Amino acid sequence: MQATHTYLQIHPDDNILVALQDLPKGTEIRHNGHQFRLIEPVAGKHKFTMSDLAPGDQIFMYGVLVGKADKPIPQGSALTTGNIHHASSDFTLGERKLQWSKPDVNKWKDRQFMGYHRADGSVGTANYWVVIPMVFCENRNVEVLKEALVDKLGYSKVKAFDHDVEMLVNMYQQGVSEDEILAMELSGKPASQNNKKVFRNIDGIKFLNHEMGCGGTRMDADALCGLLAGYVTHPNVAGATILSLGCQHAQASILKKEIMKRDPNFSKPLIVLEQQKEGTENQMLTKAIKRTFAGLMEANKNERKPAPLSKLCIGLECGGSDGFSGISANPAVGYVSDILVTLGSSVILSEFPELCGVEQELSDRCVDESTALKFMDLMRVYNAKAEADGSGFYANPSPGNIRDGLITDAIKSAGAAKKGGTSPVTDVLDYPERVSKPGLNLLCTPGNDVESTTAEVGSGANVVLFTTGLGTPTGNPVAPVVKLATNTTLFNRMPDILDINCGTIIEGKETIPAAADRIMEYIIDVASGNVQPKAVLLGQDDFIPWRRGVSL
Repeated sequence: MQATHTYLQIHPDDNILVALQDLPKGTEIRHNGHQFRLIEPVAGKHKFTMSDLAPGDQIFMYGVLVGKADKPIPQGSALTTGNIHHASSDFTLGERKLQWSKPDVNKWKDRQFMGYHRADGSVGTANYWVVIPMVFCENRNVEVLKEALVDKLGYSKVKAFDHDVEMLVNMYQQGVSEDEILAMELSGKPASQNNKKVFRNIDGIKFLNHEMGCGGTRMDADALCGLLAGYVTHPNVAGATILSLGCQHAQASILKKEIMKRDPNFSKPLIVLEQQKEGTENQMLTKAIKRTFAGLMEANKNERKPAPLSKLCIGLECGGSDGFSGISANPAVGYVSDILVTLGSSVILSEFPELCGVEQELSDRCVDESTALKFMDLMRVYNAKAEADGSGFYANPSPGNIRDGLITDAIKSAGAAKKGGTSPVTDVLDYPERVSKPGLNLLCTPGNDVESTTAEVGSGANVVLFTTGLGTPTGNPVAPVVKLATNTTLFNRMPDILDINCGTIIEGKETIPAAADRIMEYIIDVASGNVQPKAVLLGQDDFIPWRRGVSL
């Protein structure tokens, strides 16, 4: 990267620059033999031209094609959705490009984290019991179990605003006017609560309600069973209670086959109850409570023990991205990815709509041709399905992305791919397959934050690194989700949901390797249970299975 304190050229082949702060009209630009003045203001995170562009001219960023000019664009002009459109290069099966510079990992090779060791050799960064409905018809019964178990076992979250609402109710009952109510200042502070966990080694009971299991395609039901099996066999899960109605597409028998596919010697406590066989709801729920409690007693015997960092499986995710994502948080996470791969860990890069434009690079990095062909086929089939529904990958950027500088999908994708570092791709997985190899794994998922995070954890991620430039609270029921801000302004504005600030890179206060070291230390603390990320503290248990239709 070539940068001043106000603008940046990311790759030597780029013909545009990125504003690192708001640049007024007339700002003098001196860069790599170019000298000119901006002919209009350029907002921070947005891009501007280094030379005149004619209609149809190609635009390069991160060294790849990211767009084409729609009209004449003079030198020193801001790029907008009004003067360029998405464009990306085609991709073919190329030569293997597996040479890469491994980072120095001497400081990490002997480090360990304290985790929960499982019979299959995996190690959890947490220890949860999960309660799962096979079909949406069982969601209410799952809620009954939640009401019965969570508070009494000491897992309820302290609720913000409880005291405030109680105060407002009292004021209303005393006849206070609406204007007086609106003038009141609320603290947002939770009422005091002293819940003590009954089971010291169980981090919580998680309830994975969803809206699937029947009424969709058989493919949807099979994929759901595969995903749920991924959670049951997950290293962060001690055991599971499954509630089935009985007549739905997503049969418990399919779930059990998927469990055995992922873990042929599966030995965790597994309670499966079918309402249409058990009789009354009361009978089923009584049995569920007794057997779940007995399972928790067994699971509580497992304690944290040392484990090598190679037992980590890290999900790489981004959401609410901005124009700084690809030059601060994402490359910092990419450096972390390279460290972990060198140590023998597994990492997962997903969100296939956000890999549009970098297919050639990623397919060339696949360890063999069959892996490359699988990736290319998944990308083409997915994009074709999207286009058939009138919305190809080009429609991926959200209004928030566009507002903050990601004005084409290829610009967004080229920055998003930086999370995957530079290591070879050891495997390509189709949702909801499970990670089975160390190294960088590509997992086919949507760009939707929660669907993708849900899928990464279902594939085995025991910690998720989630970068954001706009702010998003996304979490997961069983895996800690660590939020990394791309800019300091965001980090200072939303400290309640963000864990790590990577804006220091933009400000020139920290190098990418230094930020990666800081992230690594945080990962080890989180994996050991010493630190809880904000999403965990807030109880942000987002869980949305992907319907295998079009979701960008």
